[in-house]
Amino acid sequence: MEPILLYGFPAGSSLGLVAAFERVGQPYRLCRVDMLADMKNDAYARINGRQETPVLITDEGRILTETMAIAAWLEARDTQRRISFDPRSPDADRMHQLMAFVNTGFTAAFSPLWVAFEMVSADPALLATLRDFGRKGVADRHDRLEAMIADTDFLVGEHLTLADTTLIGVARWAEFHQAVEGAAYPKLAALRRRIESDPAVQYAQSVEDGSMPAGSGACLGHVPLAEVIGRFAA
Repeated sequence: MEPILLYGFPAGSSLGLVAAFERVGQPYRLCRVDMLADMKNDAYARINGRQETPVLITDEGRILTETMAIAAWLEARDTQRRISFDPRSPDADRMHQLMAFVNTGFTAAFSPLWVAFEMVSADPALLATLRDFGRKGVADRHDRLEAMIADTDFLVGEHLTLADTTLIGVARWAEFHQAVEGAAYPKLAALRRRIESDPAVQYAQSVEDGSMPAGSGACLGHVPLAEVIGRFAA
């Protein structure tokens, strides 16, 4: 069977994994998950007990969760090195370093802002504290990432890699939460424009928006979430 990637919308971090699968070009399927309506229930918890996306159903029917684990699974199958490097190379080390930074501190900095966003009703002072704390954390992580960006077209070298796809699904949260001024980070802003212009990333964005673009042809269609749960849930 083809692997099935469960991706979240709106504004899911899993957008980058859709782009990575598309760039690799091997057959895969997608499953669309409304993060505001589909995850917080017992049925979805049988797929991922943490009730999050992304989730991968591997070609062997196993359930794999967490962005870094899914990226590693895909990297091992990227035999043409379309989104990765020789695993023993310095470029591979740098790619993994940047992926880890984005997936830990950079992503986590947005947590207070998401908590404030998801609160149906809360004390205004608490919301203000969460937002202030979150924006300061996001600004700090942006400062650090700006300093890490080298003079190359992409985060590592001259072609799109898993480091870029890991970043792009999360970087847009800065605008969503009005957390920082993008112009204050010119290297990151230019990098994001290059990543967002990549055909695989544009394909992933169209998919997230609910369109069915032609793409490379590697995606063999969507599988309904109910079917995925019925077939693969523990």
